[in-house]
Amino acid sequence: MPSPSTLPSPGRPGAAPAPRYRRGHAEAPAGLPGRLAALRDAAGPYAVAATRCVFGLLFLCHGSAGFFDLPTMPINGGTTELTAWPAGPAAVIQIVGGAMLMLGLGTRTAALVCSGSMAYAYFDVHQPTALWPIQNGGEDAAVFCWAFLLLAFTGPGALSVDGLLRRRGLTGPGRKTSRTTPYPR
Repeated sequence: MPSPSTLPSPGRPGAAPAPRYRRGHAEAPAGLPGRLAALRDAAGPYAVAATRCVFGLLFLCHGSAGFFDLPTMPINGGTTELTAWPAGPAAVIQIVGGAMLMLGLGTRTAALVCSGSMAYAYFDVHQPTALWPIQNGGEDAAVFCWAFLLLAFTGPGALSVDGLLRRRGLTGPGRKTSRTTPYPR
């Protein structure tokens, strides 16, 4: 039996490279686990984009129900004034943030602001009445808060304005600035 020092290991000449299963790297192993890993890598950005759009639409509906009573809310319906604290600013954040999230425009920043507004809503409005979200009616605020925090870290996924701007070189590292010439000489 060969000694451990003579066995090939990653990083030594003649050794097999360490397996990488992410998109853009070596192929995933054959079989069901490999196919599932490939499916996850291919469909993952689209799943994040679908989640971003659904949560953005739901958040936008909460804000539009607060300002315009559209769609009509069956419980505690009615509109709020822009200057009413905290419902007015919360409705603005919900409308603008929901629209930005649906489009994928400034996703990380919008998601962070929306997450913070829902954390404030939970701790200021819901939590003083009872400890658990099921007792104080704060399930929506808690779910929105954590979903938006997740989007702040994962980014917009596929099919977003952020991605379009990045591909055109208008945002991100190496972006076009006013110091660059628009046409090659």
